[in-house]
Amino acid sequence: MFNVQRSMKIGIEAQRIFRKNKHGMDYVVLQEIKELQQMNTGDEYYVFVKPGEDRCVEDSANVHVIELKCPSYPLWEQWALPRAAKKYGVELLHCTSNTAPIWCNIPLVLTLHDIIFLEPRDKQNKSLYQNMGWLYRRLVVPRILPKCLRIITVSNFEKNNIIHKLNIAEERMAMIYNGYNDWFKPNDYRSTFNVQRSSYFFFLGNTDPKKNTERTLVAYSKYLEQSAVKRPLLMADLDASYLNDIIERNHIENIREHLSMPGYIPNSELPAIYNNAFAFLYTSLRESFGIPLLEAMACGTPVITSNTSSMPEIGGPDAILVNPESSDEIAQMMLRLETDEAFYQQQKQVGLERAQLFSWRKTAEQLHQLYHSIK
Repeated sequence: MFNVQRSMKIGIEAQRIFRKNKHGMDYVVLQEIKELQQMNTGDEYYVFVKPGEDRCVEDSANVHVIELKCPSYPLWEQWALPRAAKKYGVELLHCTSNTAPIWCNIPLVLTLHDIIFLEPRDKQNKSLYQNMGWLYRRLVVPRILPKCLRIITVSNFEKNNIIHKLNIAEERMAMIYNGYNDWFKPNDYRSTFNVQRSSYFFFLGNTDPKKNTERTLVAYSKYLEQSAVKRPLLMADLDASYLNDIIERNHIENIREHLSMPGYIPNSELPAIYNNAFAFLYTSLRESFGIPLLEAMACGTPVITSNTSSMPEIGGPDAILVNPESSDEIAQMMLRLETDEAFYQQQKQVGLERAQLFSWRKTAEQLHQLYHSIK
């Protein structure tokens, strides 16, 4: 139940949620919208999206899905979005993916997941998509921050980071944790992927340097050298030439026959993959939150994660925390989980209990309160 408040027309930017291959920020806003849609708040939500093949939100009494066609991300956000928001008479526009229109006379709320794009750039990153996104954010964010009535971020680590590095007044900031879907739970799920039924390590690495793929693969090589079991490593999509460069540069040919890479993993497959994994490796150099960390814990899968940025905050004081720059530390924790049954079972319970502190409903309720707190 909610206190009686004046109903509002709230616009939510969700440009990419209809694309088939969704990524982190897409899932966050999608789940927020679905929860708000179920809540009897009295507000009307206008969700602005780019057309796509996965129509994952439908109109309802309180949610109106507005499709805006535009050839590029910047044009969609800077030109089509503010015009549509004005047309539909929204009183507050929530932009959910780090950037927002520079010229917009509607009160703005921004979710700034992180400010990695303002930190030193790894010059070895050759991804055109990631580099163009990095440049766009560097150009846009400094221009929009002074115009935002509230800036939401997703962990206390990132909130403090933004306040200190961008000199933002604390009263303009809000911290709202992400959640996880309730289908992430212990279960005997079966995956449609052609992977070993159980007992593999799972790693969601990619070519982004912050994901720490190279050191994690070196750690896996060291694990294989010492393990009597030699569990396989299941990875998400990874460019073949990028993988070959890592293997050749670090002389870790021994990992090839133990790798399983089925390609892009849809979110619908993840509950089965977490449940059937022996352990999950979340060894990033930096994360602003870390939804996969929550998802794995909620499935009762032990997690090895990093002692940096937000990961200790989300994983909790009893999580397995390692120095992500030490392949030896990562490998030793993989081996300990394999050889210490009591420790392994303890970590399963640690994750299950920690995950209960987070939910998308809590996230949506805090969003609703924030919208109505803005004068």
